[in-house]
Amino acid sequence: MASKIDMDFEGLASGHRACAGCGAAIAVRLILKAAGKNTIVANATGCVEVFTTPYPECAWNVPYVHSLFENTAAVAAGIEAGLKALGKKEGINVIAIAGDGGTADIGLQSLSGMLERGHDVLYIMYDNEAYMNTGIQRSASTPYGASTTTSPAGKVSIGQDTRKKFVAEIAAAHHIPYVATATVGYPRDLMNKVSKALTIKGPKFIQVHAPCVPG
Repeated sequence: MASKIDMDFEGLASGHRACAGCGAAIAVRLILKAAGKNTIVANATGCVEVFTTPYPECAWNVPYVHSLFENTAAVAAGIEAGLKALGKKEGINVIAIAGDGGTADIGLQSLSGMLERGHDVLYIMYDNEAYMNTGIQRSASTPYGASTTTSPAGKVSIGQDTRKKFVAEIAAAHHIPYVATATVGYPRDLMNKVSKALTIKGPKFIQVHAPCVPG
C-alpha cells in the first residue's frame, strides 16, 4: 500500500547508463518515488534492465529481480504468492515493469494469466512504441505509419502498416479493479496514479507513454 509520496526517495540511483532524456528512466524514477522503499520490482529484459544492471553495477535501491522477456508478470505473481504464503505481503508493494515488446507481444499471455488469477501486483508497461534496446524494431505498440528498422517508411511503404494494440483495454477486459494510462510528460499525474493503484487490492495495470530519444 502506498503512503504519502516521498519526493526525496530515490528508488533508482543516478549514474545509470540510460540515454540522456530517456523516457523509460524518467518513468521508473517517478514510479518508485510514488511506490516508496517497501517495494519489490520484477523487471523484464529490455531497455530498463540493460541500462540499470550492467554487471557488476546496479542502479536499483529497492529489491529487484531480472525476469525473462516473456515472464515478468509470472515472476511478480510468484513473488506475491510467496510473500502471502509467508505472511509477509502486508505493506509490501510488488511491481512488474516491462516495455511494450515484453508486454504487448512476448509477455501478453503471462500478463493475462496474472490478471485473471487476481494477484495483488501492479503491472506497469513503459511504452516507447518499439523494441528500442535492440535497434528500433516495430512492436505491436508501434503507431500506424511510424518508421522503424523493420517497418521503414519510404517510396514503397508508409512504415508500420498495422494499428497500435490497445493493451490497457485488453487489461480492462479482465475485469480488474484498476487500469490507467499515463505519460512521463505529466509526472505528478503518473505518480498519483501509481500511488492510487497501490491502495487497491488485486491486479492493477498502468500503461505509461515513455518516448525514446534515439527511436
